[in-house]
Amino acid sequence: MEEKSSKVGVFYAFAAYIAWGLLPIYWKTLQDVPAREILAHRIVWSFVFVALLISYKKQWGNIRMVLRDRSKSFGLLLSALLITSNWYIYIWAVNSNKVVEASLGYYFNPLLVVLMGIMVLGERVDRWQIASLMLAFVGVLILTLEYGKIPWISLGLATTFALYGLAKRLVTVDASLSLTLETAVVTPIAIIYLWMTGANGGGAMSHSGISTILLLMGAGIVTAIPLLWFAHAAKSVPFTAIGFIQYLSPTLSLFLGVFVYHEEFTLTHALSFGFIWLALAVYSISRIVVFRKANLGTARSLQGK
Repeated sequence: MEEKSSKVGVFYAFAAYIAWGLLPIYWKTLQDVPAREILAHRIVWSFVFVALLISYKKQWGNIRMVLRDRSKSFGLLLSALLITSNWYIYIWAVNSNKVVEASLGYYFNPLLVVLMGIMVLGERVDRWQIASLMLAFVGVLILTLEYGKIPWISLGLATTFALYGLAKRLVTVDASLSLTLETAVVTPIAIIYLWMTGANGGGAMSHSGISTILLLMGAGIVTAIPLLWFAHAAKSVPFTAIGFIQYLSPTLSLFLGVFVYHEEFTLTHALSFGFIWLALAVYSISRIVVFRKANLGTARSLQGK
């Protein structure tokens, strides 16, 4: 049963990261709609979708229990602001023909999580983790020196998502409940923005065809479903496996940016990405060695008993 559950979990993990990797295709179909308006629709329709799901599961009582906990409520408020910022940066980047730079952010994200673990949670690191962080820093530095500016899109995506992950770790709430509350926090603001946009004679809902309207409404589904798939996978798949699978998402996005949307990918990009990939390889291999040693030690101790 455990083996079957793990295989199903791996399937869900692949499905989630493939969906996230292909998400630029979805946002590109809405390229004529301003990024802020897409974001507002994404928030509203995500809330509608997960609220219907919560109603189906009869979990509104659990929502009230979470809200009674002040620390969890504050954590979810912070999560809502972080994920909203992350969504906006990503949508804007994709529709501004910066998919390559966005993919760099999600390659860099796991290493930024390690750095936050050191600085915020006081976690210990070994020399291999330090080496991977230094290599990643060199990769970002190469782009910065070449273009004379900090790659804000990459760092913005990596930072907001890493902080979001940290907030989620400190506030353990079921994925569907969490997304419901996070979107509920910002849904009133999104509704006011959409109402004001429409009142001023703008708004995609007033001037777009049925296909665009359906795509805007579908933004809630494409947001919620991969997150729920990931939550299902996280219950049965070792984090070492998920750690490898997560690189599928930025890789697909990178390929889309270069080969489908024909974005610029220079020698500087290749060099920068090369250092990031090397950093990820060093980090991933070092974690596999650590986990194998830990599992071997556990097995020996059990044999000794």
